[in-house]
Amino acid sequence: MSDTTFEPNEVAIFLKNNPSFFEDHASLFASLSIPHPYADRTLSLGERQVLTLRTQSKALEWKLAELMHNASSNASISNSLTLWCSNMLAEKNSQKLPATVLDSLKQAFEQLDVALRLWDLPSLRSKKYKLDEDTALHAYADSLAKPYCGTEGHLSIHDWFEEKPGSVAIIPLRTENRTFGLLVFGSDKAEHFSPDMGTSFLETLGKLASAGLSRLIK
Repeated sequence: MSDTTFEPNEVAIFLKNNPSFFEDHASLFASLSIPHPYADRTLSLGERQVLTLRTQSKALEWKLAELMHNASSNASISNSLTLWCSNMLAEKNSQKLPATVLDSLKQAFEQLDVALRLWDLPSLRSKKYKLDEDTALHAYADSLAKPYCGTEGHLSIHDWFEEKPGSVAIIPLRTENRTFGLLVFGSDKAEHFSPDMGTSFLETLGKLASAGLSRLIK
């Protein structure tokens, strides 16, 4: 009798290269058993294959459900954004634009707090959204090349909310040659807005809000 031994990878390669092996040795296939991955018992190879297929199927079901949920969420956000833009375009009274921008965003993003501050807008009469005197904050807004996401930013901005947010997204509002405001989202979760997250969507919001509110520059 030969005492030759084989490495596990050699056995695996042999079985892969000889797919008819278990057909030719059906009784061996039926007699083999392996440990159950989730229970204290053994399984036949056939049962183990069925269990593997069920696990893979369940994983695919979860992935499909996640994709459907994301698609639904994206559609909802898209619809809300369209409505927000429509409200801005339909607002004939430029003095009501800040409230329109803010209220529509609060409806679109119900889980977040939203704040808006504006300056250097000669046509804006309401003092509710004005922040003309804070030159340090103006300089901070000018320095933002893109929206800031994180737990800090300019800390005085946190005071704009009734409850201190866990994290914020700070979006500069500007035309081609001037910054005239900040649009800020606040979340009670510190991880909601993080420095490593993408800002393309926030930048789009900023451009749209800037375009609408720029009517107050004249």
